[in-house]
Amino acid sequence: SSSVRRCPAVLAAKRRNRLSRQIHILRLKEKLRKMMLNWSSALTMLLMWMPSSVLAFAPTTSGTRPTAFSRNLVKVQSFSVSGMWTQGLNFGKGTFKFYENFDTWMSVFPAEDREAYPDVFSFPPGVFEVQMKKPLGIVFEEIEAGKGVYVKELVEGGLADRMGKVQPGDVLIGVTAIKVIGAKWERRLIPARRFDFDTTVGAIQSNDPKWGCSDVVLMFERPTESDTARTNAFLQFFEPPSDSPWRQRQ
Repeated sequence: SSSVRRCPAVLAAKRRNRLSRQIHILRLKEKLRKMMLNWSSALTMLLMWMPSSVLAFAPTTSGTRPTAFSRNLVKVQSFSVSGMWTQGLNFGKGTFKFYENFDTWMSVFPAEDREAYPDVFSFPPGVFEVQMKKPLGIVFEEIEAGKGVYVKELVEGGLADRMGKVQPGDVLIGVTAIKVIGAKWERRLIPARRFDFDTTVGAIQSNDPKWGCSDVVLMFERPTESDTARTNAFLQFFEPPSDSPWRQRQ
């Protein structure tokens, strides 16, 4: 029986079942929230339900569509499951301990979740992901001091130039990074919208072969094609919970 318990296929099935139960609970909470909206002011209840860290992403630029943004944000928040983030003795274990790419990361979820939460399973307009080996051949520069970085230029003949996916002006919004606690470690894709230059470089460099990394995954937003509100809502799915070790400085 011990060999059955250790079977990877059985363990994977148990993890999927556990995640499905968590998602089911979250759906019930969402139904309860909708019922409460019928009893009180919709706007008041929405503000009470959203954490302040989420409200900080609300668009302020004229011409945006806050209604669509709020709808996308609710979908992302409803889908987020605590089981994707581990801590304590469980840190560095489980299906989500190593981010390879977006499609592989999301493949564990069943088709019914893809139908219920399509905004979570596909990139918003103007957002794309690229897997690269170092050196990247990208010159980054801060948009403003401590408020993110963008691609200033590509090194002629460098990897990014040869790949032809990244363009000058693209904004870095996500990057894989390594977090080490004792003898355990994880690689996650972390939102980089607010990274300064040094933090960006540190995250990229942490993707080292000694941690099983053969590449670094970068997520970009192309401002000429994107909807910033939808992009920010999408990135909420990758935000570590407030009690996650990923929120702690090493």
